Amino acid sequence: MIDVDTNGAVRTVTIDRPEVRNALSVDGLRDLETAIEDADESVIYLRGRGPAFSAGADVTEVAALEGERDRAAEFARLGQRVAQTIEDSPAVVVAGIDGPARGGGLELALACDVRVGTPESTYGEPGVSFGLFGAWGGTVRLPRVLGEGDALEFALSGRSIDAEEALRMGLISRLEDEPRSVAEEIAENAPDALAALKRRLRDDGERATQERREAEAFADLVTAHADDIDALLE
Repeated sequence: MIDVDTNGAVRTVTIDRPEVRNALSVDGLRDLETAIEDADESVIYLRGRGPAFSAGADVTEVAALEGERDRAAEFARLGQRVAQTIEDSPAVVVAGIDGPARGGGLELALACDVRVGTPESTYGEPGVSFGLFGAWGGTVRLPRVLGEGDALEFALSGRSIDAEEALRMGLISRLEDEPRSVAEEIAENAPDALAALKRRLRDDGERATQERREAEAFADLVTAHADDIDALLE
């Protein structure tokens, strides 16, 4: 269900269930978590096999949760944990979105550091139309990415949007025919600088604490890259 391939500094993690639009079961979520946790590359490229990024949760497993409140909450917590693993990874995680990203699939993309869509990509949180909503951290991350107003309209309407509207709203940062090129572009940079910059940009501490950590990280990099800095003066 989860395929892993490494090429240089980029680990490609592929959700490999095209027959169900790359929907994720419990086992699939656990395998995805392991694929992210085991990475020692500086960049992870997350994609779906075939004509979809991911439809989110496997509907057959969701249907089996009917009347099982504790198991339903456990399933949601598992998805939240995987999304948090993506966000917390020291690697820069790039989502390459080709085709539909729906529900939990979109929520996993929201946890990535960079989201790149193809012109054929589409986005939606359709759960509200049949009495549910995505619960893999989407209610936390969606307003953080879009702002409260756009997040509310997008989620409450249950509508799907195309790539151009997703770009305008800030749901994705770039449109590319081949999103992997962005992962490779990022991977050309110094791994320790990438990891430090991701930590600083993800830091939600008090401003004074953030600035202290920023200065310390800068000093660490200056020390580590003294020879590279000297070369700039030659």
